[in-house]
Amino acid sequence: ATKLAAAEKLMYFCTDQLGLEQDFEQKQMPEGKLLVDGFLLCVDVSRGMNRNFDEQLKFVSNLYNQLAKTKKPVVVVLTKCDEGVERYIRDAHAFALSKKNLQVVETSARSNVNVDLAFGTLVQLIDRSRGKTKIIPYFEALKQQSQQIAAAAPEYQDYVYLEGTPKAKKLFGQHVQRLKQEHIERRRKMYLAVLPQAFEALIPDLAEIDHLSCVKAEKLLETKADFLKWFVVLEETPWDATSHVDNMENERIPFDLLETQPAEQLYEAHLEKLRNERKRAEMRRKHQKQLIEKAKEEFQELLLEYSELFYELELDAKPSKEKMGVIQDVLGEEQRFKALQKLQAERDALILKHIHFVYHPTKETCPSCPLCVDAKIEQLLKNPLADANIDRLNLVILGKDGLARELANEIRALCTNDDKYVLEGKMYELSLRPIEGNVRLPVNSFQTPTFQPHGCLCLYNSKESLSYVVESIEKSRDS
Repeated sequence: ATKLAAAEKLMYFCTDQLGLEQDFEQKQMPEGKLLVDGFLLCVDVSRGMNRNFDEQLKFVSNLYNQLAKTKKPVVVVLTKCDEGVERYIRDAHAFALSKKNLQVVETSARSNVNVDLAFGTLVQLIDRSRGKTKIIPYFEALKQQSQQIAAAAPEYQDYVYLEGTPKAKKLFGQHVQRLKQEHIERRRKMYLAVLPQAFEALIPDLAEIDHLSCVKAEKLLETKADFLKWFVVLEETPWDATSHVDNMENERIPFDLLETQPAEQLYEAHLEKLRNERKRAEMRRKHQKQLIEKAKEEFQELLLEYSELFYELELDAKPSKEKMGVIQDVLGEEQRFKALQKLQAERDALILKHIHFVYHPTKETCPSCPLCVDAKIEQLLKNPLADANIDRLNLVILGKDGLARELANEIRALCTNDDKYVLEGKMYELSLRPIEGNVRLPVNSFQTPTFQPHGCLCLYNSKESLSYVVESIEKSRDS
């Protein structure tokens, strides 16, 4: 956006400046819309924590493409050059060079190098009446600043002479305290950057920590063989008040740092990462299983399509190696055959099972067992009412030219005088509705206000009566 809406906003502060707000000018932004005259496009050239520089440069490139549309001046500012990586700096310069006349300023806010220059360069681009700013490379600017610091010693002596030693000591003490806090913060960030790697190395198994809080996980960490490779247990705490903070050769994480909120958040992030990995693995396994089952089904279809391959076998249906070779040669070019290439044993088993089915076609040898239709019909033909809480059966009997009435009479002949029938010791009351005409007429409908059918018996003894049954069922479903 090229306009900012400001409602009584003050200047912003980063987290490590909290508590020092009064040390900065409290400048209030104007209300309403604030016109933007130019942009400082910042690129962090330090190594950074868990950050890919190429991805950052890609983001910066997209951002620049948006800014360029505004026709406003842009200055590329390389930040953190005091910790800069040479390749990153070189790539950033190459990016700026590809965009024509894009100024680059190398800065370090911590060392206060070229910060003013970055803003001055942008101001000159906005106000062309100003003289052109000379861009000074980082190391040259750092050298100039070092010379200024060396020249500041006599000024310090003058300050002591004018203000007195106590005030100079107080000022120096404040400076040292600020440097110490910056040093502690750098160490804290370094430890927190390494902590996810420690979790990955020591507690990579989700089953072990899935339900553990950070406090309980700390006790588990202490039991691990490589615990002391990653952590150091200090005799005194907190860690930032001990000599460990100044031991630059020992980068092990102080164990009491785990009791801080950022460490707990990193532990929760580790847990979440492991849970997501488990979820993805389960989905992969499930998907793989579905692919295999589908491949098997399609392979069985292939075997059915090539049925003639299996009719010339011996009666015992045990193919020789030669015959199996012939079968595999014929099917080998088919994609459905190749799909099971990594499951060769299972593929051969499916072929043998198919051969057995060809010569012994039963529901037990059916490739679709237990979904075999024969098996399903057997289940349906077993007493379907044995487990049902039914004592009255409403049956439609559908048939043409007297077939329905004839069967209804036969059934009634088997019942008692009040249309009751005993099956496996249970008494059922039968209500029969023979239908022989057009089922779209109310008098012949399957269902009436007083009759809700449990099922329908369909009768035919000719093509005509079969056609009547089919048409009647279709008509009743349509309605």
